[in-house]
Amino acid sequence: MAQTSIEWTELTWNPVTGCTKISAGCKFCYAEVMSKRLKAMGVDKYKDGFKKVRIHEDALRIPYTWKKSKVVFVNSMSDLFHKDVPLEFIQRVFQVMRDNGQHVFQVLTKRADRLAEISDQLSWSHNIWMGVSVEDERVTDRIDFLRQSGARVKFLSCEPLIGPLPNLNLKEIDWVIVGGESGHNPRPMNSDWVLDIQEQCQQANVAFFFKQWGGKNKKKAGRELNGKTYDEMPEIELQKLV
Repeated sequence: MAQTSIEWTELTWNPVTGCTKISAGCKFCYAEVMSKRLKAMGVDKYKDGFKKVRIHEDALRIPYTWKKSKVVFVNSMSDLFHKDVPLEFIQRVFQVMRDNGQHVFQVLTKRADRLAEISDQLSWSHNIWMGVSVEDERVTDRIDFLRQSGARVKFLSCEPLIGPLPNLNLKEIDWVIVGGESGHNPRPMNSDWVLDIQEQCQQANVAFFFKQWGGKNKKKAGRELNGKTYDEMPEIELQKLV
Protein backbone atom coordinates (compact mmCIF):
# COMPACT_ATOMS: atom_id res chain seq x y z
CA MET A 1 0.00 0.00 0.00
CA ALA A 2 1.18 3.54 -0.70
CA GLN A 3 -0.28 7.01 -0.54
CA THR A 4 -0.45 8.51 -4.01
CA SER A 5 -0.67 11.87 -5.71
CA ILE A 6 -2.98 10.45 -8.40
CA GLU A 7 -5.97 12.77 -8.22
CA TRP A 8 -8.73 10.21 -8.76
CA THR A 9 -7.73 7.75 -6.05
CA GLU A 10 -6.32 7.63 -2.50
CA LEU A 11 -3.99 4.65 -2.31
CA THR A 12 -2.18 2.27 -4.63
CA TRP A 13 -1.99 -1.49 -4.00
CA ASN A 14 0.33 -3.64 -6.08
CA PRO A 15 -0.07 -7.41 -5.74
CA VAL A 16 1.60 -7.60 -9.17
CA THR A 17 4.56 -5.62 -10.49
CA GLY A 18 6.17 -5.45 -13.91
CA CYS A 19 4.67 -5.20 -17.38
CA THR A 20 5.36 -5.08 -21.12
CA LYS A 21 4.32 -2.47 -23.66
CA ILE A 22 1.44 -3.21 -26.01
CA SER A 23 0.24 0.09 -27.51
CA ALA A 24 1.19 3.71 -28.17
CA GLY A 25 0.02 4.84 -24.74
CA CYS A 26 2.80 2.76 -23.19
CA LYS A 27 5.65 4.65 -24.90
CA PHE A 28 6.67 6.77 -21.91
CA CYS A 29 5.26 4.54 -19.15
CA TYR A 30 5.53 6.21 -15.74
CA ALA A 31 5.55 2.81 -14.00
CA GLU A 32 8.64 1.80 -15.96
CA VAL A 33 10.46 4.96 -14.89
CA MET A 34 9.40 4.51 -11.27
CA SER A 35 10.40 0.83 -11.28
CA LYS A 36 13.92 1.76 -12.36
CA ARG A 37 14.16 4.24 -9.50
CA LEU A 38 12.89 1.74 -6.95
CA LYS A 39 15.26 -0.94 -8.22
CA ALA A 40 18.18 1.49 -7.90
CA MET A 41 17.05 2.22 -4.33
CA GLY A 42 17.26 -1.49 -3.53
CA VAL A 43 13.53 -2.11 -3.11
CA ASP A 44 13.18 -5.91 -3.28
CA LYS A 45 9.79 -5.82 -5.00
CA TYR A 46 11.42 -4.26 -8.08
CA LYS A 47 14.74 -6.13 -8.09
CA ASP A 48 13.95 -7.87 -11.40
CA GLY A 49 13.20 -4.64 -13.25
CA PHE A 50 10.04 -3.60 -15.05
CA LYS A 51 9.79 -6.20 -17.82
CA LYS A 52 9.70 -9.11 -15.36
CA VAL A 53 6.10 -9.65 -14.21
CA ARG A 54 6.06 -10.74 -10.56
CA ILE A 55 3.22 -11.69 -8.25
CA HIS A 56 3.42 -10.85 -4.57
CA GLU A 57 1.57 -13.23 -2.27
CA ASP A 58 2.32 -11.15 0.82
CA ALA A 59 0.52 -8.13 -0.70
CA LEU A 60 -2.80 -9.99 -0.60
CA ARG A 61 -2.97 -9.47 3.16
CA ILE A 62 -2.67 -5.70 3.05
CA PRO A 63 -6.29 -4.61 2.40
CA TYR A 64 -7.44 -6.51 5.50
CA THR A 65 -5.37 -4.12 7.62
CA TRP A 66 -7.02 -0.87 6.49
CA LYS A 67 -9.28 0.44 9.22
CA LYS A 68 -11.06 3.22 7.30
CA SER A 69 -12.76 3.06 3.91
CA LYS A 70 -10.39 3.77 1.04
CA VAL A 71 -10.47 4.31 -2.71
CA VAL A 72 -7.68 2.13 -4.07
CA PHE A 73 -5.97 1.94 -7.47
CA VAL A 74 -5.03 -1.71 -8.02
CA ASN A 75 -1.73 -2.45 -9.77
CA SER A 76 -0.54 1.02 -10.59
CA MET A 77 2.80 -0.65 -11.36
CA SER A 78 1.51 -3.44 -13.59
CA ASP A 79 -1.55 -4.84 -15.39
CA LEU A 80 -3.59 -7.44 -13.54
CA PHE A 81 -4.70 -8.98 -16.85
CA HIS A 82 -1.21 -9.42 -18.27
CA LYS A 83 -0.81 -12.86 -19.87
CA ASP A 84 1.91 -13.75 -17.34
CA VAL A 85 -0.43 -13.33 -14.36
CA PRO A 86 -2.08 -16.71 -13.68
CA LEU A 87 -5.88 -16.82 -13.62
CA GLU A 88 -5.74 -18.39 -10.16
CA PHE A 89 -3.87 -15.37 -8.80
CA ILE A 90 -6.28 -12.92 -10.45
CA GLN A 91 -9.12 -14.83 -8.79
CA ARG A 92 -7.40 -14.49 -5.41
CA VAL A 93 -7.00 -10.75 -5.91
CA PHE A 94 -10.71 -10.55 -6.67
CA GLN A 95 -11.53 -12.52 -3.53
CA VAL A 96 -9.53 -10.04 -1.44
CA MET A 97 -11.47 -7.17 -3.02
CA ARG A 98 -14.79 -8.95 -2.37
CA ASP A 99 -13.82 -9.60 1.24
CA ASN A 100 -13.17 -5.88 1.75
CA GLY A 101 -16.43 -4.39 0.53
CA GLN A 102 -15.93 -1.21 2.55
CA HIS A 103 -13.26 -0.10 0.05
CA VAL A 104 -13.54 0.81 -3.64
CA PHE A 105 -10.96 -0.98 -5.80
CA GLN A 106 -10.19 0.59 -9.18
CA VAL A 107 -8.70 -1.90 -11.63
CA LEU A 108 -7.34 -0.58 -14.94
CA THR A 109 -6.11 -2.63 -17.89
CA LYS A 110 -4.93 -2.29 -21.47
CA ARG A 111 -5.51 -6.01 -21.97
CA ALA A 112 -9.26 -5.78 -22.31
CA ASP A 113 -9.43 -8.86 -24.53
CA ARG A 114 -8.22 -11.06 -21.67
CA LEU A 115 -10.55 -9.25 -19.29
CA ALA A 116 -13.52 -10.22 -21.46
CA GLU A 117 -12.20 -13.76 -21.91
CA ILE A 118 -12.01 -14.57 -18.20
CA SER A 119 -14.64 -12.21 -16.75
CA ASP A 120 -17.14 -15.00 -16.12
CA GLN A 121 -14.51 -16.82 -14.06
CA LEU A 122 -14.17 -13.88 -11.67
CA SER A 123 -16.35 -13.02 -8.69
CA TRP A 124 -17.46 -9.42 -9.16
CA SER A 125 -18.82 -7.25 -6.35
CA HIS A 126 -20.18 -3.70 -6.20
CA ASN A 127 -16.88 -2.26 -4.95
CA ILE A 128 -14.76 -3.48 -7.88
CA TRP A 129 -14.58 -0.77 -10.54
CA MET A 130 -13.18 -1.93 -13.87
CA GLY A 131 -11.55 0.39 -16.38
CA VAL A 132 -9.67 0.29 -19.67
CA SER A 133 -7.08 2.68 -21.07
CA VAL A 134 -8.16 4.42 -24.29
CA GLU A 135 -5.41 6.74 -25.50
CA ASP A 136 -6.59 7.18 -29.10
CA GLU A 137 -8.99 5.81 -31.71
CA ARG A 138 -6.81 2.80 -32.46
CA VAL A 139 -7.76 1.13 -29.16
CA THR A 140 -11.45 1.96 -28.78
CA ASP A 141 -12.25 -1.75 -29.17
CA ARG A 142 -11.18 -2.05 -25.53
CA ILE A 143 -14.44 -0.32 -24.58
CA ASP A 144 -16.46 -3.11 -26.21
CA PHE A 145 -14.47 -5.71 -24.27
CA LEU A 146 -15.04 -3.75 -21.05
CA ARG A 147 -18.78 -3.82 -21.62
CA GLN A 148 -18.59 -7.63 -21.65
CA SER A 149 -17.17 -7.70 -18.11
CA GLY A 150 -19.19 -8.28 -14.98
CA ALA A 151 -18.15 -5.02 -13.36
CA ARG A 152 -20.95 -2.90 -11.93
CA VAL A 153 -18.96 0.32 -12.42
CA LYS A 154 -17.06 0.65 -15.70
CA PHE A 155 -14.69 3.47 -16.57
CA LEU A 156 -12.30 4.75 -19.22
CA SER A 157 -8.87 6.25 -18.64
CA CYS A 158 -8.05 8.45 -21.63
CA GLU A 159 -4.53 9.14 -20.41
CA PRO A 160 -2.20 9.90 -21.93
CA LEU A 161 -4.65 11.26 -24.50
CA ILE A 162 -2.58 11.31 -27.69
CA GLY A 163 -5.33 11.65 -30.28
CA PRO A 164 -8.96 12.69 -30.69
CA LEU A 165 -11.83 10.42 -29.61
CA PRO A 166 -14.76 11.97 -31.48
CA ASN A 167 -17.25 9.12 -31.46
CA LEU A 168 -17.00 7.37 -28.12
CA ASN A 169 -19.62 4.75 -27.41
CA LEU A 170 -20.37 5.50 -23.76
CA LYS A 171 -23.17 2.98 -23.36
CA GLU A 172 -22.83 1.30 -19.93
CA ILE A 173 -19.83 3.50 -19.09
CA ASP A 174 -20.04 5.30 -15.73
CA TRP A 175 -16.91 7.42 -15.62
CA VAL A 176 -14.27 8.90 -17.95
CA ILE A 177 -10.85 10.18 -16.85
CA VAL A 178 -8.84 12.39 -19.24
CA GLY A 179 -5.25 13.50 -18.86
CA GLY A 180 -2.26 14.67 -20.88
CA GLU A 181 1.16 13.07 -20.94
CA SER A 182 3.89 14.40 -18.67
CA GLY A 183 7.62 13.80 -18.43
CA HIS A 184 10.74 14.88 -20.32
CA ASN A 185 9.37 14.50 -23.83
CA PRO A 186 5.56 14.41 -23.59
CA ARG A 187 3.37 14.14 -26.65
CA PRO A 188 1.01 17.13 -26.91
CA MET A 189 -2.70 16.98 -26.10
CA ASN A 190 -5.04 19.23 -28.06
CA SER A 191 -7.57 21.11 -25.92
CA ASP A 192 -10.26 20.43 -28.53
CA TRP A 193 -9.88 16.70 -27.87
CA VAL A 194 -10.53 17.23 -24.17
CA LEU A 195 -13.49 19.55 -24.69
CA ASP A 196 -15.06 17.11 -27.12
CA ILE A 197 -14.82 14.23 -24.64
CA GLN A 198 -16.23 16.41 -21.87
CA GLU A 199 -19.19 17.32 -24.07
CA GLN A 200 -19.78 13.68 -24.99
CA CYS A 201 -19.80 12.75 -21.30
CA GLN A 202 -22.22 15.56 -20.49
CA GLN A 203 -24.60 14.45 -23.22
CA ALA A 204 -24.42 10.81 -22.10
CA ASN A 205 -24.72 11.70 -18.37
CA VAL A 206 -21.33 10.12 -17.64
CA ALA A 207 -19.10 11.41 -14.83
CA PHE A 208 -16.08 13.31 -16.23
CA PHE A 209 -12.74 13.72 -14.42
CA PHE A 210 -10.02 15.94 -15.90
CA LYS A 211 -6.74 14.88 -14.31
CA GLN A 212 -4.13 17.16 -15.90
CA TRP A 213 -2.86 18.97 -18.98
CA GLY A 214 0.52 17.31 -18.51
CA GLY A 215 3.59 18.61 -20.30
CA LYS A 216 7.12 19.03 -19.00
CA ASN A 217 5.84 21.02 -16.02
CA LYS A 218 2.49 19.44 -15.21
CA LYS A 219 2.07 21.39 -11.98
CA LYS A 220 2.38 24.70 -13.80
CA ALA A 221 0.03 23.53 -16.57
CA GLY A 222 -2.54 22.62 -13.92
CA ARG A 223 -5.83 20.83 -14.39
CA GLU A 224 -8.40 23.51 -15.09
CA LEU A 225 -10.65 23.16 -18.11
CA ASN A 226 -12.91 26.05 -19.10
CA GLY A 227 -11.72 27.86 -15.98
CA LYS A 228 -12.75 25.12 -13.55
CA THR A 229 -11.76 21.69 -12.33
CA TYR A 230 -13.73 18.57 -13.16
CA ASP A 231 -13.60 16.02 -10.34
CA GLU A 232 -16.76 14.06 -11.08
CA MET A 233 -16.95 10.44 -9.95
CA PRO A 234 -19.68 7.78 -9.80
CA GLU A 235 -20.94 9.23 -6.51
CA ILE A 236 -23.76 6.74 -5.95
CA GLU A 237 -21.25 3.93 -5.61
CA LEU A 238 -18.92 5.96 -3.39
CA GLN A 239 -21.77 6.62 -0.97
CA LYS A 240 -22.07 2.90 -0.33
CA LEU A 241 -18.76 2.94 1.52
CA VAL A 242 -19.17 2.29 5.22
